[in-house]
Amino acid sequence: MRKKVTVILAELKTHAPFTLFGALTGIVLMLVFRNISEDASFTLFYIFHPSHVVLSAMVTSSMFELHTKKPNFFFVLIIGYIGSIGIATVSDSLIPYVGEVLLGLHGHPHIGFIEAWYIVNPAAVLGVLVAYFWPKTKFPHAGHVLLSTWASLFHILMAIGSEISNFAIIMIFIFLFVAVWLPCCISDIVFPLLFVKSATNSRTFSIKQEV
Repeated sequence: MRKKVTVILAELKTHAPFTLFGALTGIVLMLVFRNISEDASFTLFYIFHPSHVVLSAMVTSSMFELHTKKPNFFFVLIIGYIGSIGIATVSDSLIPYVGEVLLGLHGHPHIGFIEAWYIVNPAAVLGVLVAYFWPKTKFPHAGHVLLSTWASLFHILMAIGSEISNFAIIMIFIFLFVAVWLPCCISDIVFPLLFVKSATNSRTFSIKQEV
């Protein structure tokens, strides 16, 4: 257990700079798309959010599979689905919505697996299937950090309108960082490893060390 905690803390520290970079790309996109319509933001959210779910499901499932002897497909499916859908909803919708409330915006949380169930739920299953036959973590983790940042951004842009103050930019940057850093690392590292019986069963215990 101590080894798991040590690895988790190390991974959070390691991924902070990349998440910081992702948040900066979100601010750049916000300035570029600051005059985008609510409908266009909604469309882009439902491009980036399901894409994030696919990659998140791949990483979560792969982490569990790579650290488990003879993984059962049913358990891989359950862990991959819950880990990706649950955390992606928190990252892309709920934390941005909290930011919107604190900024006095009039948005509402878009719960993808309910609101667009026919897109988001199959996206999670697709990610699990890919991971089951091709378990990889490094590339999909990096990709879904960026996709999560952009999904969170367009969730906020649906509520913010065209007038963006400097204070709002700073606050949005903070919320983008928090919305991605903790949830994505929890989804990819903490959640699947909770179901791993022992570190001795694993080929590797870190996304960074993937072979």
